[in-house]
Amino acid sequence: MGRAPCCSKVGLRTGPWSPKEDKMLTNYIRANGEGHWRNLPKKAGLLRCGKSCRLRWMNYLRPDIRRGNNSYDEEDLIIRLHSLLDNRWSLIAKRLPGRTDNEIKNYWCSNISKKVETSSRVTQPKASRVGKKKSKFTNVKKLEKKSTDNSKAETTNTKIYLPKAVKVSPFSVTVRNIG
Repeated sequence: MGRAPCCSKVGLRTGPWSPKEDKMLTNYIRANGEGHWRNLPKKAGLLRCGKSCRLRWMNYLRPDIRRGNNSYDEEDLIIRLHSLLDNRWSLIAKRLPGRTDNEIKNYWCSNISKKVETSSRVTQPKASRVGKKKSKFTNVKKLEKKSTDNSKAETTNTKIYLPKAVKVSPFSVTVRNIG
């Protein structure tokens, strides 16, 4: 037995939100607060799905959302957090107040990933194929450096062994009494 569908999707509006719908949703949430998204559309008088209302509020209408370009500090923080947390956009968004996970993901995919890739020229090794020996290091990156000398262009390969990120909780650390 699963959960009942959120709506029948019959007679509901889809597509862009009108300013009138935005105002109705904002007024309802100001009066009654967030939550109970499945029941909200009927109570607010909207012909939308509860999920659509939740996403519209969370990503566009909340008053604490910051609009505009990311600062250099925010961009640097996104790069560092992505190296630690990978593509966990909601965890990254929690550390950037006023930014949504969707906005950060879109910014990463359209701007930052290209900058990081071209500036460092670091590539991940291809997955090992059957019959080939695996490296004992799971997180190996190769860095290619090209000399700028016009007479002789040399390429050197340097392997950089990066430690794999480990999540540590206070319950996973054991304390030994030396006595």
